[in-house]
Amino acid sequence: MTNKERPACIAHWRDVEGPDNSHYDGDDELMSIGAPLARRFGLTRLGIHHERLPPGRRTSYPHAESAEEEFVYVLTGTPDVWLDGVLHRLKPGDAVGFPAGTGQCHSFINNSADEVTLLVVGETAKNENRIYYPRNRDLAEKRTDWWHDWPDRPIGDHDGLPDARRDERG
Repeated sequence: MTNKERPACIAHWRDVEGPDNSHYDGDDELMSIGAPLARRFGLTRLGIHHERLPPGRRTSYPHAESAEEEFVYVLTGTPDVWLDGVLHRLKPGDAVGFPAGTGQCHSFINNSADEVTLLVVGETAKNENRIYYPRNRDLAEKRTDWWHDWPDRPIGDHDGLPDARRDERG
C-alpha cells in the first residue's frame, strides 16, 4: 500500500530548483540552473545539487578549490569537462572527482544541442577554502577567498567558454 502523502525527506528536484538567474557579479552570462537538494533536506556537511545545463552554458568559470572536494556525475547529455585548459567529452554514467588542494581547475560546458543534467556533490562551504580562477585572474582583487598559493599546474589553450558564448563575443 502506498501513502499518497510523502514525508518531508522526499522531494523531486523540480520542486527544489531555483530560478534561472545564476551568474557572476558584473557578468550577465547565465550559468547552470541548480536544485540545492542538501539545503532542502537540512543536510549540513554535504552540498548536493541537481544541475541543469542548457545548450551553450557552463556550470561556472573554470576554478580550483583548496579545501573542498567535489564530485560530478553525468545523468543525461554529453557535456565537456574543462580540465586544466583541455576539454574531455563525457557521457551519461561518467563521473569526475576533484580532491581538495590538487589545484586541478575545472568546469562543465554544454557545447551540444541538448540539455545536460548533472548530480554535483561536495562539501559545504568551509571558511578556510580558497578559490583560483585561471581564466579570470581579475577576480583576485574582488574576492577575499582567492587562492594565492595555488599549486602551479600547466593550463592548456582552451579559454573555458562554451562555443556559443565565444561566437557571441566574435
